[in-house]
Amino acid sequence: MTSGEQVHRTLVIMPAWNESEAIGNTVREVFEFGPGCDVLVVDDGSRDNTAQVAREAGALVVQLPFNMGVGGAMRTGFKYAKMHGYSQVIQVDSDGQHDPRDIKAVLDGLQEADIVIGARFADKGNYAVRGPRKWAMNVLAWTISQIAGTRLTDVTSGFRAANTKAIRQYVDHYPAEYLGDTIDSLVVAIRSGCTVRQVGVSMRERQGGTPSHDPVKAAIYLGRSAFALLFALTRKKNEPSSN
Repeated sequence: MTSGEQVHRTLVIMPAWNESEAIGNTVREVFEFGPGCDVLVVDDGSRDNTAQVAREAGALVVQLPFNMGVGGAMRTGFKYAKMHGYSQVIQVDSDGQHDPRDIKAVLDGLQEADIVIGARFADKGNYAVRGPRKWAMNVLAWTISQIAGTRLTDVTSGFRAANTKAIRQYVDHYPAEYLGDTIDSLVVAIRSGCTVRQVGVSMRERQGGTPSHDPVKAAIYLGRSAFALLFALTRKKNEPSSN
């Protein structure tokens, strides 16, 4: 394998839905500040020109015919990664909240684990949550830490990297249901034999567009998180496919 091919073993996957305002700059920042990689934007049925803006910024683009949610978009991204032989992938939010300067550190964690979480509450940056949301997130983190056998502080973070074993597992079993992209996918992967670690990352304000959450939605989110955890624990264990 040549050095040039080595550079492109990494695929950055960005699920995007109506993110035309932020997606272009986010893609350009990944190319500027991140490690050598390809960027795949999975346009999740956007009604704006997200796909066009992403292409103009240099990204590969897959367009889904209708909105499938983050789980469906990510599963599409993992299938693309496996089909094209990428050895590691990392999910990055298309709204720019994940700092591309942290991508390399998260990927470097794959030397010790199959899945690495970019954790917002790990002594880096000033991201904070308060009240019931914080309590619920702490309970989720403690519970999944017991399953994983390691301390995790931010199990709902979407800033995650995966190696070939985890890619195979995701292609076969990545949940497409609501919250499947965070809690459910993590628990299923752990129970299937994937190891998990976390590294601290900083979080930024979204770089464009409108936030999708308000306090009411946040409360609903947490309630559904608990159900997602219970649902994930009922799934049977599955080994990743070998091809």
